[in-house]
Amino acid sequence: MADYYFQMKSLSVGYNGRPLIHDINIGIHKGEIVTLIGPNGSGKSTILKSITRQLSLIGGTVFLDRQNIGKLTYKELSRKMSVVLTERMKPELMTCHEMVATGRYPYTGRLGILSREDEKKVEDAMIAVHAADLGCRSYNAISDGQRQRILLARAICQEPEIIILDEPTSFLDVRHKLELLSILRSMAKEKQITVIMSLHEIDLAQKISDKIICVKGETIANFGRPEEIFNEDVIRDLYEIDNGFFDPLFGSIELPSPKGEPEVFVISACGSGIPIFRRLQKENVPFAAGILYTNDVDYQLARLLAAEVVTERPFEQISDDAYDRALALMKKCKYVIDAGVPIGVCNRRMEALLKEGEKSGKLEKSQQKSSFPLTLSGELFYNSRK
Repeated sequence: MADYYFQMKSLSVGYNGRPLIHDINIGIHKGEIVTLIGPNGSGKSTILKSITRQLSLIGGTVFLDRQNIGKLTYKELSRKMSVVLTERMKPELMTCHEMVATGRYPYTGRLGILSREDEKKVEDAMIAVHAADLGCRSYNAISDGQRQRILLARAICQEPEIIILDEPTSFLDVRHKLELLSILRSMAKEKQITVIMSLHEIDLAQKISDKIICVKGETIANFGRPEEIFNEDVIRDLYEIDNGFFDPLFGSIELPSPKGEPEVFVISACGSGIPIFRRLQKENVPFAAGILYTNDVDYQLARLLAAEVVTERPFEQISDDAYDRALALMKKCKYVIDAGVPIGVCNRRMEALLKEGEKSGKLEKSQQKSSFPLTLSGELFYNSRK
């Protein structure tokens, strides 16, 4: 236990004495960002409410800096831990500045009078979350996204050692999601503040977290570093995905590939095929791709979206088998798209493949501006599919 700053030991959480999740054994180091992910209703919020004493523990112990949090007074706990939960607070007649200032109450006397130093910390916290211009406005009159920033400012000026957040990016647009997570990262890495939060955006969780907790069923499904958690099998099983794919390279969820025999053969490399693949998927056009080296970024997406992919091992010259397979697929397809392929020593045979496509009259070169052949996106293409 001494090695961990925060530890959940044999923890059971739930409601009305009935455990929802049990046997939670997780240790977190100081300054780490740990994110809970999992489907709706899996118990992420229940865990966070339990470790912040919003809910009574059904079993086990939570240790904060070697101290059992159940034995700390609320004032002692509030000096170490700040909490931002999803419940929408509606305080009457409070400005945003006054709302943030409540984060200083653990350090004031009984009358809650703020010193100049306290006021400075309130102002600094609002500046940190880019909310200084909201100070005089009523808390109930601002948007949900602005409220989220005010609540984060309140947590910051509380000067915690650990901050707990339940879906902090809810109601935020892309810019403010990134802004908020950047603030949390700075707090964790520069001030060694431990961050525990839940997120629905698994792509953001993958990028910001030191550790990931996967919540599903009656126990913790997985716990580890992002590179251990974010693979296709773990994410598919966690969310029971049967209508798409998780792409660990791009950190994205992909819609299912179009069904049917390939109608278009895409020749690409080094990322040139990615916009083509996505456009064909949007148009629900089944396609094939090749010849792609298995370490090429195009291959990572093509393997999920293409009906067929012709591959070659990295740094190997294109084999007869791969070339013949690609040529056979090209002959079956209505169109061949040249997305742009740098030709080198190993993939010299791609030149011959492109010449065969040109000879057949099927070859379309990707337009630089649209990144998609005009004939495929226009009337000719749709007529050809009727």
